[in-house]
Formats: sequence, C-alpha cells, structure tokens
Amino acid sequence: MTAELVRGQNHPLSGTRLEIRVSAGGPVVAGATLGGEDGKVAGADRVAHPASHRLPGLEVSRQAAADHRLAVDLEALPEDVHRVHVLLALPAGAGGPTSFGVLAAPFVAVTELDGAEIATFTITDLGVESAVVALELYRRQGAWKVRAVGQGYAGGLAAMLQDQGLEQAFETAAAINEAVTRGMARAVAPPPPRPVADPAPQAPAPQAPAAGGGPVNYHHPRRATATPPAPAPAAPPAEPGQPPRPVAGDANGWTMNERLYNQVWGMFEDLARSTAAYRSAVDFAESRLEQELDKVLSDPATRVGPAADAARAEARARQASLVEQARAVLDRDLAQLVAEAEVVEHALPPAFARWDSPVWQGYQVPLETPMALRLGELHLPERTDLRIPMLVRLPLERGLWIDSGRPSGLQAAIVDSSELRRLAMETAVAHAARLLAVHPVGDYTVHVIDPAGAAGGALAPLLQSGALKEPPAAGAQGVSALLDRLTRRVDLVQMAVRSGASDSLPPDVDTAEQLLIVNDFPHGFDDRAVNQLRYIADEGPSVGVHLMMVADREDARGYGPVLDPLWRALLRITPVPDDHLADPWVGHTWTYEPSLVPVGSDVLGQVLRRVGQARQAYGI
Repeated sequence: MTAELVRGQNHPLSGTRLEIRVSAGGPVVAGATLGGEDGKVAGADRVAHPASHRLPGLEVSRQAAADHRLAVDLEALPEDVHRVHVLLALPAGAGGPTSFGVLAAPFVAVTELDGAEIATFTITDLGVESAVVALELYRRQGAWKVRAVGQGYAGGLAAMLQDQGLEQAFETAAAINEAVTRGMARAVAPPPPRPVADPAPQAPAPQAPAAGGGPVNYHHPRRATATPPAPAPAAPPAEPGQPPRPVAGDANGWTMNERLYNQVWGMFEDLARSTAAYRSAVDFAESRLEQELDKVLSDPATRVGPAADAARAEARARQASLVEQARAVLDRDLAQLVAEAEVVEHALPPAFARWDSPVWQGYQVPLETPMALRLGELHLPERTDLRIPMLVRLPLERGLWIDSGRPSGLQAAIVDSSELRRLAMETAVAHAARLLAVHPVGDYTVHVIDPAGAAGGALAPLLQSGALKEPPAAGAQGVSALLDRLTRRVDLVQMAVRSGASDSLPPDVDTAEQLLIVNDFPHGFDDRAVNQLRYIADEGPSVGVHLMMVADREDARGYGPVLDPLWRALLRITPVPDDHLADPWVGHTWTYEPSLVPVGSDVLGQVLRRVGQARQAYGI
C-alpha cells in the first residue's frame, strides 16, 4: 500500500533500488546531494545535477523538465553517505516562473523499479521559494527510510546548498544554471500544459550505430563494462544442451527502453564480431591453402604425379574443413541472434519500432522525448534476414542526407531516376512523421522547402493532418524567407544561450526543435541559400535546428567543393537498400534499408492525424 506522506513524516524502505518520480507544473531542475551523518555535504563532487548527472548509486536528469525520474541504488552509495536529499529548483534566467507559489504543487513519488509506489508527497504551501528540498532518504541503524521535507528557499539553489554545508555553494549553483541554460537552447520556452502521466525517463547517451557518409562507429561503453543498475528480465530456462532462450530487455539500463536500446546495440556488436571471426577464419584457410599449394609446386619431386595430386587434394580438404567449421560456429551464433532479434522487435516502443509494428495501433502522443529514433535496419550478406534496427540518439547531432541519386547493386537495375526521387521524398516524410510522433506536443516543428512544388504528393499526409504548420516554401522568394527565418533563430538562440539571457528572446522566435526538409536540392538555390544551408547544418543542431536534405549527390557536385562540408556534415541514408555504410573497427560494409511504411498501410496517416489533433487541442 502506498504511504501518502505529509511534511515531516517518514516511511521505511524495503528495497535498495528505487526511482524517484517528480511531476511539476512547469520545467524544474532536479538534483540530489549526498550527506554524511550530520547531513552536511562534503564537496561539490557529492552533488548530482544536470552538469554532473551521475554519482555512485545516483543518477538524475540532465535538463530542466516538468517530469523527472531519478534513479537511486542505496547499496552502491559510498559508505560514508547517510543522507540523500532530493532537490528541486526553478531554472534561473529561463523566462519562466521565479517562485513555486505560482505553479501547481510539485508531486514526488518513491517507487520500485516496476513502478509500484512506496511513498508519495505533494509539496504544498510554497510561496516565494525558488528551490526546495523535496525528500530525504536517510540511513538509521542499518535501515533506510524516506522523509517528506518540503523545505523551501527564497534564495534559490545557492542558499539551499549553503544550508547543507557545501562550501562551494555559489560556484555549484552557477554550474547548474549554466548547464540548464545550455540544455534549454533546444527548448527555451516551457512546453504547453499537458495532462499528468508517467514520464519517459532520462537516460545516458551511448554512441549511435552509424556515422554519416561512410564509417559506422559502434563503440558501446555499457554492454561489457557497466554493472547493471536495474535487474533485467530473467531468461526462461533453456533445454539441456541448448543455448539460453532470448529475452527482450536483458541488457543494462535503468528503464526498459534503455535496456532495449542497449540490447539492440549489443546485437549489432555481436553480429559484427561473429562475422569478423568467420571472415578471418575463411581468410586464414585460403592463405594456408595457398601456402601448401606453393610448397607442393616449389619441390620438383612433388610437383607432378600421384603424390602431387594427393597433396593438393589434402590441402583443399583441410581448407574446406576449416571453412565448414567456421561456418558452423557462425550459423550457431546467427541463429541465436535471429531468435533474439525476433523477441526484441516485438517489444520495441514506437520510436524504435518498424512502421508495421502493432505498437503504432495504440499510439498516443508522448509526454517526453525518447532517447533514440529508428532510421532503418542494417544487415550483412552472411545472413540477410537478420536485421538490426539502426537507432540514432535524440536530439539529432547531425542532419540527414537522403540520397535520391542512382543506387548501387541490384537496385540500380530496377529503380529509375524519377521513381527514386519519389521514394526519397516519401522516405523523408516517413522520418519527419516519426520525429513528430515521438516528441511531445509543440516540441517539434517541421518546415519544407520545395522550390518547384514537386513533392506535393509525398507531403500530403503532413499537410492533410495539420502536422505541417505552413505550406512548403516555393520559389526563390519563399526559399529565401524561410532560410532567413531559421538562420535568424539559430543566431538569436546561440546569443541568448551564451549570454544567459534566454528570457530575452523575441516573442516571434519558435523555441521548439525545428526540422527543415529540403527537396530537390540544389535546384532553385543560389549561392546565398547554399551558404545558409551550410550554416544550419553546422550550427543548427546545437540549438535545436536540424536539416534533412533530399538530393542527388551527383547533381550537387555541380557546385564544386563548396558543398563538400555540407555533404560531410550530414548522415547519408537512402530510400532503397544500399551497402554504403562501413565500420572502421572490423571493416564490414553494412547494407542499410530505410524504415518505410508498408504499401497500402494507413498507419502513417493515422499517427499524423493524432499528432494534428493533439496540436489543435493545445492551440498550436
């Protein structure tokens, strides 16, 4: 039974792995301090906050938000820690409320990892305070308890930290405010009001499994080195002599979505390693065969005759045996990965799932941005039916180049240029729809440049649903006006962030994340427009402006080397399967397949209509 605490009341904690959930009436900063027996904080390294969001046994959110989840592992805390204070503060200089008194009372819940509530506390009677100690977890006689505190501070973060005995209180408060200000470059204004619901958790940020225009970087620091902070689902018992049955979410992570993300990452690594081992064994067998044949030919006594024939036959038999053994090991590993991929695919949330997944049928507009987004699938020629989801972290650290030029391989013979341009724009719309669908209402805005108006058919789902706020920019004047507006937004937000004056932005600046889709580039672009695109590609992602180009690389070569920086700045993907992604670690060439809506399915239209309805409900 959940204990509903009042100020000063305590409650025992039976478990040591906990989540602390925070819901507030607007964006707040969530943090925690680790104190000794006297409650004093020994130094700045005992404060978890957006600029230093992980400490032993403790992880907090990295930005201001209306909803938070803090992860706590009491057993992993340093031995001299006896008190954990959970802190909430209003972002300084964000243009929002300056006191908790004008917001709805913050709600805090201590839960088990499965979401079951242990204790809750609604922090009432706050007035001019801009910071508050919400809860205290404390150890007494070897047992942990939670106490509802609700102590507010009109002096803000610095006063609260100073009261806890931190000598570097003002420096730490400044570091927290600076980190929050940087984070708010992507969401300077508070989000529109939303109904209270379970938020999606914040999560660490491992690397994305693909790098643009060439090498894939899949160094994954968590799979093999991190101690699981949350228990993964137990695998069903395997039959004697059989490998363990795969379970969705059996990687490290605080939440199921993070565990699924890391599991997909691990599958990618496992496929790369197993294939590399097989290819290495085949190369060794071929090299050994060549050496043995050379040895036979180099000796005149064994160069011809029955002895030579027998030696060559034995060498080829040994080579075939080595390859057969390597293939058997590979097939065993791939069969296990195929079984795991099937289990994981059915468990993926919308942001990670294929468009044909049943999870989209129950789609609801989310309250929090997910940690990653699916762009397609990757596979290797040794087992083409084993597809690994290609997930990239959000917010996008680089834009996308959807290549509408002639593909390589078999696709070159079956897809003509006009069909490829149509598929490229449909791919762009599918990715834009997914980005809109996985962000909270009002947190993402899509713009389109279509100089000749050639993309009307592909853009119909965005326009008809109302998910696209304005018609595509066409003609030289429309292209210039939209690019001017977006470059101005980049400039203004950059200046506001650097000066710590986010609240001084003009009211006409849209502070939501922005995505600019450019169709049929470079047709209709002059030198000034090209330079603006390069500027957006370079500077935009850091302040929430992202670029998606739909273009033929060969057509773009007409501009010469001026476009090389733009090409290198973007992640190249294709509207048809293409083996253009390579990883430098083991030298594999990966075939990429885009994440497209099945032919005849209306799932994209259904999802966009829900997005449009939600925007209308919020008056956006």
